[in-house]
Amino acid sequence: MALTGSTAGAGPLFQPARTGMFPWIAVLIGCGVGLWFSVTTEPGIGLYAIAVGIVVLALLLRLRGPEVLHPLAIGLAALAAGWLAAGIRAHVVAAPTLEFRYYGPVEGRIVWIDRSQSDAVRLTLDQVVLREVSPERTPKRVRVSLQGIQPWLQPTPGQDVVLTASLAAPEGPVEPGGFDFRRMAFFNQLGAVGYTRTPVLLLEEPDGGALPIDRLRRYLTQAMLGRMEGQAGAFAAGAMTGDRSAITEETVKALRDSSLAHLLAISGMNMAFLTAFVFGMLRYGLALVPWVSLRLNTKKAAAVVSFGVAAFYLMLSGANVATERAFIMIAVFLGAVLLDRRSLTLRSVAVAGMLLLLAKPESLLEPGFQMSFSATVALIVGFGAVESNVYRQKVPRWAMPVFTLFLSSLIGGLATAPYAAANFNRFTDYGLLANLLTVPVMGALIMPGGAMAALLAPFGLASLPLWVMEQGARWILFVAHWVAGLEGSVTAIPSPGPWVLPLLTLGAIWLILWRGRVQLAGVVPMIVALGLWVTVERPMLLVSGDGKLLGLAGPQGRVLSAATGGGFSAESWLENDGDLAGQELAASRKGFAGPKGERWFDLAGERAVSLTGKGARERVGPACASGALVILADRVESRPDGCRLIDQATLSATGPLAFWPDANGTRIEVTRSVRRMWSPPARDYDLADFLPKRPEPAMASSDQ
Repeated sequence: MALTGSTAGAGPLFQPARTGMFPWIAVLIGCGVGLWFSVTTEPGIGLYAIAVGIVVLALLLRLRGPEVLHPLAIGLAALAAGWLAAGIRAHVVAAPTLEFRYYGPVEGRIVWIDRSQSDAVRLTLDQVVLREVSPERTPKRVRVSLQGIQPWLQPTPGQDVVLTASLAAPEGPVEPGGFDFRRMAFFNQLGAVGYTRTPVLLLEEPDGGALPIDRLRRYLTQAMLGRMEGQAGAFAAGAMTGDRSAITEETVKALRDSSLAHLLAISGMNMAFLTAFVFGMLRYGLALVPWVSLRLNTKKAAAVVSFGVAAFYLMLSGANVATERAFIMIAVFLGAVLLDRRSLTLRSVAVAGMLLLLAKPESLLEPGFQMSFSATVALIVGFGAVESNVYRQKVPRWAMPVFTLFLSSLIGGLATAPYAAANFNRFTDYGLLANLLTVPVMGALIMPGGAMAALLAPFGLASLPLWVMEQGARWILFVAHWVAGLEGSVTAIPSPGPWVLPLLTLGAIWLILWRGRVQLAGVVPMIVALGLWVTVERPMLLVSGDGKLLGLAGPQGRVLSAATGGGFSAESWLENDGDLAGQELAASRKGFAGPKGERWFDLAGERAVSLTGKGARERVGPACASGALVILADRVESRPDGCRLIDQATLSATGPLAFWPDANGTRIEVTRSVRRMWSPPARDYDLADFLPKRPEPAMASSDQ
């Protein structure tokens, strides 16, 4: 489009952006979402009014302003739209969070069944009733882990159950800047989590029309488990229906450590395999019938049916982010088939991104979103780059499937590696090998077998395709355990700082989308991001939210103050350090001295002690008299004068603490510095009240 008048001279500068503007809209919406989540205090009505004003002014500028400013107008509107979408979504899903610890009867309806990291079956309940808790304060959903085997109950979505449980609000980060489970729970309307050691009693079977898709998922899962034994059956059922409640933690760990967890995640690949199988079977099957093929466009007929299959599979699988992204892209693809247009482009990825970010802005922070879109974009760009030079000239036709498999696994693995490492703190060294050995089996046996079993089940002929699925699942699990057991199969990666992934992502996007002389400028933020990641520092001391567990940085890695208890915090701290050690090994390292319940250590030249267990409060006085920093896993009635004391009253206000080296000795970061809708109720505090001025070295005792 030609530029006229005084704006013509600026045309060459903006032309690279103008020719590929559409994908940038999705990027800028994502930036707006990211900005909303990055602020530490809840935005007020004034900021939302400004965002609305920006959208209105940008639209006016686009309609009436000079053409050279149109990209700027669209970009500003997209940025503000992302901010508004995140705010609207948060206010729409806002639901009560349990404000106190609760023990008593819990009544509710089962809506989801899965497993915890300890392999306990977990029930997610809605329509919750708690004793002596008003409906206005009752969480919309709660999740309860079942401790112990309960053979009298076969959990099914839609069942009304009653149990006695211990519940509490979802926990926040285990350290400042860590993953915020409470935020994720907020957007899932999960207001309490807990456990029960008592029987779960069935009150009422599901109504006829209650949760039909969830009940169908459970029915299909149970039917498949009845025909396929062991973890192979559990894997096959989980890959088809999304119900992973029968898969053990050992299997999940093997899949994760071999880079094969995506096969189980109802990912876009699974949906693509299933839809491609149905599309190909219908298109070429109908073409074999002359009467049909002469009167019907079999390609378009197959596209219509395949769309219905994809939509049904989306609902059956539970509609996670990766599956939603895949469904949108498949819908675009099949729509292009119906309209005789090219389909698999960056524009289709951008459409999927925009729809997901506007509908579920919180998905931007989820590993599934990040890995799914990074892999898809990389595959489109990568195959586009080699299509003309390699595919059509250098690769023989017989070698094409092998080359395609290798290239797709390599590109997808490289694209998702930074996000997997940042979110899961590990790099799977033999992931490419594992995927080369298993992805063809997934596409050729398991997904087609599942489709054929569904078609033949009404005629009682599902045994053969289910057997084929089972053999494919056995092979995948064999490869997963073999690769995960290889020496050096996993390399631990420390958690990056907050700017690493945004810089890395925006740099890669610039490199991919921009055209012209400044395209290579995208390499700069990517190099900066990798530099920040390589040089990332970790706190010298971490204190858990209840004060019962401490993690001290040492020459051998982080040293934990206790070999048991606080398992989730311990595991998270070690993973964030890039440390593969378990809690027991980390507790055996040198760094803490003294008996259990009174652990002494050195903190930047200052003596400190952790007091836990019975009689901890009685030991506060002598510890304070020694001039030590005291961390107490209890509350004190009266604080000794001049005592540098952190007790549970302090931690209830601050959350977990991180200590950093400082010119004055130490600097403390608190976890509860964020005041957002999902944050716990704010409590005013001043660390100076808990930590009076550090004594002069001459005044400090050197005796324990």
